[in-house]
Amino acid sequence: MTITQVIPSFIIGVAGGSGSGKTTVSGQIRAMVGVDQLAYLQHDSYYRDTPHLSLDERAQINYDHPDSLETSLLVEHLQALRQGQPIEVPSYDFGIYARQSTTRTVHPARIIVVDGMLIFVEKTLRELMDMRIFVDTDSDLRFIRRLRRDIVDRGRSLDSVVEQYLTTVRPMHLEFVEPSKRYADVIIPQGGENRVAMAMIVSRVQAILAQN
Repeated sequence: MTITQVIPSFIIGVAGGSGSGKTTVSGQIRAMVGVDQLAYLQHDSYYRDTPHLSLDERAQINYDHPDSLETSLLVEHLQALRQGQPIEVPSYDFGIYARQSTTRTVHPARIIVVDGMLIFVEKTLRELMDMRIFVDTDSDLRFIRRLRRDIVDRGRSLDSVVEQYLTTVRPMHLEFVEPSKRYADVIIPQGGENRVAMAMIVSRVQAILAQN
């Protein structure tokens, strides 16, 4: 009989508004600690699949609302990783608003990094986290970064990005993301550019790994 090894994982959550620099902070933690030491998950991978809807109907979904994400699956995956089980993370195609048929295998690790703008909103999810980081960036910088990303990486038009920002991104940020900052253990102004904060976080992660 095979006995599954329970991994005493330390889960780090990195939240913040759209375009705040969450991925940059997560990337710096991974680069400075070593990608082989961590498992990395993004809440964006867990957008609900809605194949019964047309492309136009899928495009009208409010993707900045917590209900657009299958957070319960992310919770299950984090619990599985802590039980020493590998998981299959969904792959999401933002161009057609649908999950792809392929998945990404993630193996258990001592450190797990999860990022996403809404990860502190759901109590069940945030209570799994041992360290909660909120990346605090001015709204004008966040909008410019989102504008560039959506046009260059996702093939969106200028008008569609602006319309989405005004109708869903900004209202949902004010309703859900900004209030969730109160659950953070660490708030990082300037995101990954804040060298002092990043050094402190990485030092803490390295100390946890040293305990192993």
